[in-house]
Amino acid sequence: MIKTVATTPFEGQKPGTSGLRKKVPVFAQPNYAENFIQSIFDSLEGFAGETLVIGGDGRYFNREVIQIAIKMAAANGFGKVMVGQGGILSTPAASNVIRKYKAFGGIVLSASHNPGGPTEDFGIKYNIGNGGPAPEKITDAIFARTKVIDTYKIADVADIDLDKVGTQTVEGMTVEVIDPVADYVELMESLFDFGAIRALIAGGTRVIIDSMGAVTGPYAKEILEKRLGAPAGSVRNAMPLPDFGGHHPDPNLVHAKELYDDVMSAEGPDFGAASDGDGDRNMVVGKGMFVTPSDSLAIIAANATVAPGYKRGIAGIARSMPTSAAADRVAEKLGIGMYETPTGWKFFGNLLDAGKATVCGEESFGTGSDHVREKDGLWAVLFWLNILAARRESVAEIVKAHWAEYGRNYYSRHDYEEVDTDAANGLMTHLRDSLASLPGQTFGALTVEAADDFAYHDPIDGSVSKNQGIRILFKGGSRVVFRLSGTGTAGATLRVYVERYEPDAARHGIETQEALSDLIAAAEHFAEIKTRTGRDKPTVIT
Repeated sequence: MIKTVATTPFEGQKPGTSGLRKKVPVFAQPNYAENFIQSIFDSLEGFAGETLVIGGDGRYFNREVIQIAIKMAAANGFGKVMVGQGGILSTPAASNVIRKYKAFGGIVLSASHNPGGPTEDFGIKYNIGNGGPAPEKITDAIFARTKVIDTYKIADVADIDLDKVGTQTVEGMTVEVIDPVADYVELMESLFDFGAIRALIAGGTRVIIDSMGAVTGPYAKEILEKRLGAPAGSVRNAMPLPDFGGHHPDPNLVHAKELYDDVMSAEGPDFGAASDGDGDRNMVVGKGMFVTPSDSLAIIAANATVAPGYKRGIAGIARSMPTSAAADRVAEKLGIGMYETPTGWKFFGNLLDAGKATVCGEESFGTGSDHVREKDGLWAVLFWLNILAARRESVAEIVKAHWAEYGRNYYSRHDYEEVDTDAANGLMTHLRDSLASLPGQTFGALTVEAADDFAYHDPIDGSVSKNQGIRILFKGGSRVVFRLSGTGTAGATLRVYVERYEPDAARHGIETQEALSDLIAAAEHFAEIKTRTGRDKPTVIT
């Protein structure tokens, strides 16, 4: 039986850069998840009888919300739901399933790299038919609907068995529980030279992947251990757990330090990688070399043709505005398009669909290509392994050779997490009010050349996205960028991005924070971070 349930709006159901994220107790309130899911459906047209993909990263509350979403999809007229076995689908795998089976769209349940557990984070986002996150016109419509919603529809039926592969029905709607790994593995085998990578590993190159108790464990074990021949145990923390085994599933130098230290040790593996909660981010480390996400994007682009799926070359590169300009120099040398977008993978979708860009990346450990419409952690790891197999050089040798050819972009991100929201907004307002007066000001040897609040004009659909981050650009090509993140669930996260371009290979061995020290001091000077936030230092430096 289909029920129509009376409800009232909740405040604050505004999707961020990738869906709605709140603490589990917030989502667990009666009608909270239902209101948001119904608002998604109410903002869409033409889905009667169509297919909806549903999956998540296995975090706490994942199974409960999947059952709700299935019953609501049936009540609202979808013809079929495809859901990953156990409720599991990594974010890139969900994008692939949407695209491969020509689904109308998908609901992805994740808070990405944020912690999981009974009092931790949960998230819901909607992906459109191209497999990518809903654009702002849809998320704006969803938010508008959440503010006035008064009823939702749901099938009053028993929960389905999420652990049994096969088909079931809910109020006449087909529910197909699918192997969450198979389609993704098939896609990876079509893009990369598994034979060459298998030979690399067989030849003695030791590879370790830390899945951090999160969703990529089953995918990484199938690919790395079963298909590529790495020894059992090469995938660590491979079982997806509701609380990620106590890990903070953010693959960076703070939360994946154990992996980093292992690779850097004398007896450690040659290559290490980590992925995040929902499988769309990656960290790559080689013996003696941490690869920054900005450099990773540039090096993948520069070496793209070694992978079979990209042997014809790439059409263009897209990067988020805070990401370093390292990829810009690759695009210039290759004579291809270079696109600078706001933060948020949804901004790459139009460029990928139009064939303008092939590879894209964000400095927040996200890299991907036109094979799906999400960033893809394991894809990036396999690309690096393909490059290693083709060049027969170490990670450190490849990175240093790239710097010698293109110059080095010293780059760092300083995160101030859970800052008082009013204080963070006040800091950004102070910077915006200062923009007109900043050009010409000096700080030590630095001179401000320009300052603005980044706005993006989409070259495909003509849409404009304003207030995407404050940039202070210095003479000589250095810059500092400030923006508030949309991925947290408590307070505000202030991100400060610092970058200096160094063309002289003799100066490529300076420690990063030392190379950026004057710019870091300038950021404090112009933004008054300590005074306005009360923070003496960042929470995380990457």
